[in-house]
Amino acid sequence: MAQGPVGLRERKKQRTRQALSDTAIALFLARGYDGVSVAEVADAAEVSKPTLFRYFPAKEDLVLHRFADHEDELARVVAARPAGVSPLDALHRHVLDGLRRRDPVTGVSDDPQVLAFLALLYGTPALVARLHAYQTRSEAALAAALGGGLAAALAAGQIVAVLRVLAEENARRIAAGVSAALVQSAAEDATRLAFDQLRQGFAEGDPDA
Repeated sequence: MAQGPVGLRERKKQRTRQALSDTAIALFLARGYDGVSVAEVADAAEVSKPTLFRYFPAKEDLVLHRFADHEDELARVVAARPAGVSPLDALHRHVLDGLRRRDPVTGVSDDPQVLAFLALLYGTPALVARLHAYQTRSEAALAAALGGGLAAALAAGQIVAVLRVLAEENARRIAAGVSAALVQSAAEDATRLAFDQLRQGFAEGDPDA
């Protein structure tokens, strides 16, 4: 279902959330996640601590706010696919498009700010644990878009896991000093291989593969 235009009040809330997240991440990058308290983030952002918690229920969410728009992204791609296009084909095209845009979510980005953010994220156990919760919700949303039930849940789990492994491999190669252009080219080939394997695996138990 198409969403209507965002109202002024909601836009203000979104800007406030973004400003709080940006302030927190800047502090975490400068001093380490564990070296900054929520009270210090609130003070730097010039809001009260209760106000900050109205926008972000947990400290980890100040960082993972950047993943919020991606939480149901796969489900939205499946739901919005054109008639006659399978879920896997729609997702495959979506991932390739992200690689070509070097979307940070794909791991193919050598932007220093992105690399610093990823180092913060994957170097902080509390953030990794919270990220798992986001991925679990992403799986649930994708399973629902695939029709629900056990077969859809199994398919969603496989898809999300495959995309995570691909992104982590891309990020690992970038961190090792391989150029983004070379990583992107190899990542497109790896993505095609991954989706070929997914198609083969889903052929028998197919939730609309």
